[in-house]
Amino acid sequence: MPRATSANDLRERSRTNDQMMQSARSGKQNIAEASRASGTSKEMEIKLTGVARSSLEELLIDYQDFLRVRELEIWDKSSPEAQGVRQLGSRRDALYADFKHLVERGDPQTSANTIICLIHQANYLLNQQIRSQEAAFVSEGGMRERMTRTRINERNKPNG
Repeated sequence: MPRATSANDLRERSRTNDQMMQSARSGKQNIAEASRASGTSKEMEIKLTGVARSSLEELLIDYQDFLRVRELEIWDKSSPEAQGVRQLGSRRDALYADFKHLVERGDPQTSANTIICLIHQANYLLNQQIRSQEAAFVSEGGMRERMTRTRINERNKPNG
């Protein structure tokens, strides 16, 4: 169940702020760990990508709470503002610098909504990644299965 966020909960040293920082860091770290695990364990890759997805979902809820308790607008995905952020985020060469003015220098409503849009985009991409990882696991199997197949194929090769 999403936790409620009071109007003062996002002070720099608050528990909510700390949880949001940890959710963001966990999302990033688990994406990196999943990538590293991909060569040795498809199961672990899928699990870590799912953990990353869950961490970002938690962060999303906290930002929505931030806006809701302050009675600030949460942009509809079809709003011009959200579409502008999504368009920026869909560029292959997009960098944080492209969003910095919206996140760091914008009003709280614009900052939080921009981050919400970016989290939605990251979650969409993670959903696609999980589907792809699952399909690869189904078609190729895990590391043990691939090693067993290779070992059996080697044993079945004719000698000489």
